[in-house]
Amino acid sequence: MRIGAAIFVFLVCGVVGCTQETQNKIGRAVQNWTGTDGILEIYGGDKVVKRFLKIDKISTAASTSGTGSRPYRFGYGILDTNLNGVVDKGEKKVYFEFSDYSTPYVFYENPQ
Repeated sequence: MRIGAAIFVFLVCGVVGCTQETQNKIGRAVQNWTGTDGILEIYGGDKVVKRFLKIDKISTAASTSGTGSRPYRFGYGILDTNLNGVVDKGEKKVYFEFSDYSTPYVFYENPQ
């Protein structure tokens, strides 16, 4: 029992001692392992103009020189061409990118 408690304290101290970026990477690794079923909706005014289904993650682009991130996100998802919220025959998984600054979007977990 004492060994288990000592291991737990050691792990907690290790995570607390990590930088925020390392903690984020650990969180993303856990999320990637458990999986998600996200939906990304892109808006043009008040209408949905693109919808991507079955997204497991959206990543922020890393800077190629320097330490900052780039102002866009990317991922893979099934393009919902008819915007009905269901993966239909013929709808394919695609790569997508969108700007953090100029793209109105909502990303959420599939409630079904």
